[in-house]
Amino acid sequence: MKKIAVSFLAILTTFSAQAETNPFMGDYQNQVAFHLGQGVNSGIIIPPPTQFVPFYLFHFQYSQPTTFFSLPARQSINVAQTLGLGDRYGWHWKDYTIPMIFLSEDIALFYNEDFYFSTGIGVGLQAQQNKRLGAKLLFQFKLIGGYHINETTSLELFIQHFSNANTAPENYSYAFYGIGVTYNF
Repeated sequence: MKKIAVSFLAILTTFSAQAETNPFMGDYQNQVAFHLGQGVNSGIIIPPPTQFVPFYLFHFQYSQPTTFFSLPARQSINVAQTLGLGDRYGWHWKDYTIPMIFLSEDIALFYNEDFYFSTGIGVGLQAQQNKRLGAKLLFQFKLIGGYHINETTSLELFIQHFSNANTAPENYSYAFYGIGVTYNF
């Protein structure tokens, strides 16, 4: 186990030493992003999503560069709106059209000049609790794959999961697959 931990730390140190600039933003100090997501009614990874639902995410993010234990990162303020349409798999998705606001941090795990792969965590609030998430408190987990189109613009694919972390009896979560674009300035 000790060898695995030392190997993992060596890999992280190697990745964090790859670039002097932040892989999300380069030499820029500000970033805005807009993401669109398609909802799923199953796990985001295990089990894999098999039930796409009429539930959508519109997400705006403002970020600045930072580090997380020497790994390059971005800290963000997020405003999102979910949009549910119709009924499917036993849920009235229109009941879950709710605005959200949250703070998050995305941490670059692997990157090079053109691509980056990262994970993110966040905490925030939704405007109202409901039968799907029985609390206003939200916790967010995100996996991101990004591609730099040019110095200021990147394209991102993401998997995003919102949950109340079992702080209420109802915790069916929101899960989205999506695409986004970032702009650095």
